[in-house]
Amino acid sequence: MKQYQVGIVGATGMVGQRFSLLLENHPWFHVVALAASGRNKGKTYAEAVEGRWKMTRPIPESMKDMVLLDATEDAELLASKVDFIFCAVDMKKDEIRALEERYAKLECPVISNNSANRLTPDVPMIIPEINADHAKIIEAQRKRLGTKRGFIAVKSNCSIQSYVPALSAIWDLGVEEVAVCTYQAISGAGKTFDTWPEMIDNVIPYIGGEEEKSEVEPMKVWGHIEGDHIEPAVSPKITAQCLRVPVADGHMAAVFVKLKNKASKEEIIAKWRAFSGRAQELKLPSAPEHFLTYFEEDNRPQTKLDRDLEGGMGVSVGRLREDSVFDYKFVSLSHNTLRGAAGGAVLMAELLCAEGYLD
Repeated sequence: MKQYQVGIVGATGMVGQRFSLLLENHPWFHVVALAASGRNKGKTYAEAVEGRWKMTRPIPESMKDMVLLDATEDAELLASKVDFIFCAVDMKKDEIRALEERYAKLECPVISNNSANRLTPDVPMIIPEINADHAKIIEAQRKRLGTKRGFIAVKSNCSIQSYVPALSAIWDLGVEEVAVCTYQAISGAGKTFDTWPEMIDNVIPYIGGEEEKSEVEPMKVWGHIEGDHIEPAVSPKITAQCLRVPVADGHMAAVFVKLKNKASKEEIIAKWRAFSGRAQELKLPSAPEHFLTYFEEDNRPQTKLDRDLEGGMGVSVGRLREDSVFDYKFVSLSHNTLRGAAGGAVLMAELLCAEGYLD
């Protein structure tokens, strides 16, 4: 595999910082440019994140002295330096859509962590183990944009990264209805306990926009390509509640599911343990060997113990029980800034490289 020259747009934020660490020694991707808001233009990366570095590992040595570009004003310059960009910016949605489309039209593919284009009909929202085939819509998107190389691909919301894989693994049993309650870490809001002390010893039963995303985005992941767009699935019915909890990293979901085809607990667990996808088939660098890990213990998964499975790229599942209203209920867990955010985007980029979309 060739070495791809890449940029990080939105490098100073929490997800951008996570990107920098994940890409520091990546076998395929070499970071050659960093960009952020105009107020950071001309600063070194170390200067821009001084007092704002939120990771437990230090700033990558290879990036600390890189001079930041302006993500908007310097788009042409940045696009000329790289094969593609990772994008994780804090802007209004219409501004993000305009920015990502601008880079795409500069023939610079965009691997996005932002939500602005997730529901754009010809923008693939890929979880590589589940809907890798959605990459095929890129050709239709390029026709719309008038580009040869440029396109936008997005990763899904962090909150669905644990329970959607678990449900996908039992899809052939006929998933008809789903009720889910997510317990989401503060890093999902770009916060730490130092910057958000109000979350200590607290639970907030509302996260703006998350419930809608948790109900709608899975339908696009489970959808299919129809002509020049991705047609969302029409079932299952999903209802969600999303809570913010005093945990640093890791989104947990309590899931209730009704199935058309009855199955035993043993059959469901076997499907979870055997589940893999295109990422494992291609042996992508960031792909977990075991996508889903099922725990037999009554008190698992636990955020502190299980969010870092497979380097934070795996999904933990446990407490599978029969339910008197639905058929089954279970608990799932994933690392929201690794599998859910930056790591999921890196894995998606690896898939698109392996499939030839970034050449």
